Parts: sequence; structure tokens; C-alpha cells
Amino acid sequence: MAELDTSGGGKKGGKIRSKKASTRIDLTAMVDLAFLLITFFIMATTLAKPKAMDTIWPDKTVKDKQLPVPESRTMTVLLGSNDKLEWFVGEPGKTAPTIDNFGKTGIRKALIENSKKIEATHAGPDNYMIVLVKAGDKAKYKDFVNMLDELGITGIKSYGVVDITPAETAQLKKDNLD
Repeated sequence: MAELDTSGGGKKGGKIRSKKASTRIDLTAMVDLAFLLITFFIMATTLAKPKAMDTIWPDKTVKDKQLPVPESRTMTVLLGSNDKLEWFVGEPGKTAPTIDNFGKTGIRKALIENSKKIEATHAGPDNYMIVLVKAGDKAKYKDFVNMLDELGITGIKSYGVVDITPAETAQLKKDNLD
């Protein structure tokens, strides 16, 4: 709402002067409109929902039978300290572990290559690789999340998070990763 104040002007010292119009603008309606718009956009906008990674954990009270899995189809990944990891295919102790890091030239490349080898050597519908992720004492949560991301990127069908054995902990200590 605008008001015009037309006071002023008139005769002064015998001279005739023109009337000067001074303006005063009332911004009350503009402020009301601004707050209504802000309120509308706050209420109408959906806030970004946090993204969580879906993991399924088994019930530890129920003891199910496990089907035997050939050692030649499993790849074990041991998460160590300083963003490093070790991996080996097969039974622990029979094959030498490879020390690696995260990224497309590290564990991702190893996952893709080993998955292709296992699919080529095993016939039948169960020819996919199973990855076992085991975290050492000094592994960080960030490394665990990075490993799950790598498994998702490479499209590994079956993986599990398993407790680390004393022999595997000794292997990490031997390679200065724990």
C-alpha cells in the first residue's frame, strides 16, 4: 500500500512554488507475502532422507544347517589397518594372500578377475563366487563400507560378513596390517 503525502509547497516569500509530492511506501503486505511464500515452500518441500545401506543379519539364536561350499568358489577379504586389505581365493593357508587397496585398480579389479575365473571353471547354476569379508582389530568402519561398495559395484551375487579366525589375525600381523 502506498501513500502519497502532498503537503508542502505553497507561498513562501512571495514566490509561488509547485507542490512537491513525497512518497511513503507501506511494506507490510510485501513482508506478509514473503513469509507466506517461505512457509509454503518449507511445508511443501520434502527434506532429503538419509540413505542407508541394507544389510541382512542372521538370527544368532537359530542354528541352521549350512550347505557345503567348495573352497575354490570362495574369496576371503581381510580388512586391515591403513586402508589396506588382504585377499585370497580358496582355503586359508593354502594360497598366499595378496595385499591390496581399495579402488578400481585394487580390490575391484581382483573381484572382477576372480569372479570371471570361477564362473569359467565351475559348471552349472552355482558357478558364482562367494566373498567372505572379515575385519581385523584395527580395521575402520569406513573400510567396511568401502568393501561393501566394491561388492555392489562389481555385482557380486553372494557375500557374507564373518568373524575373523585367529590364523587370519596372525596373517594380518605378519604382514603389518594389524
